[in-house]
Amino acid sequence: MANFNLNKVILGGRLTANPELKQTQSGIMVTSFTIAVNRRFQSKGDDGQQTQQADFINVVAWRQQAEFVCRYFHKGSSICVVGSIQTRSWTDQQGGKRYATEVVADEVNFVDAKGENPGGGQGYAPSGAQGYMPSAYIEPQYSTPVGQAPTSQNGSAPQFEVLSDDEELPF
Repeated sequence: MANFNLNKVILGGRLTANPELKQTQSGIMVTSFTIAVNRRFQSKGDDGQQTQQADFINVVAWRQQAEFVCRYFHKGSSICVVGSIQTRSWTDQQGGKRYATEVVADEVNFVDAKGENPGGGQGYAPSGAQGYMPSAYIEPQYSTPVGQAPTSQNGSAPQFEVLSDDEELPF
């Protein structure tokens, strides 16, 4: 039997608190936050009604993902996290073994439309912040100005073949 390993998590929920950006001793940016994810299930008994319960899931984001989360998300924001589950252990001050299981974020995405976030603020940006523009954004270069029809080498508009019937289409 082949060895099969897969560790992929996709979560959608709401932040339970404002994320806080921290820095490791080596200068790497990191943030930890918790998202509340509703889970539906059928209650026991004869009524068979749907019941909801919230699960609170700890998430860690590193480097650019950490900066992105802290800049554009706040308490109550809907968020989609794609990542993997990681378990770590340590010894506490009393000598006891402690464990933590968390999701390490590979991707973080917006869920709400720009004006729908319940926590207030302008769109996703914290109060007074400007909209998101990646630092590596480069304006695309066009061979012709935007809104102007492209031309052929001799300066005239390109010629297209006119098809009279859809049956002549090659697909």
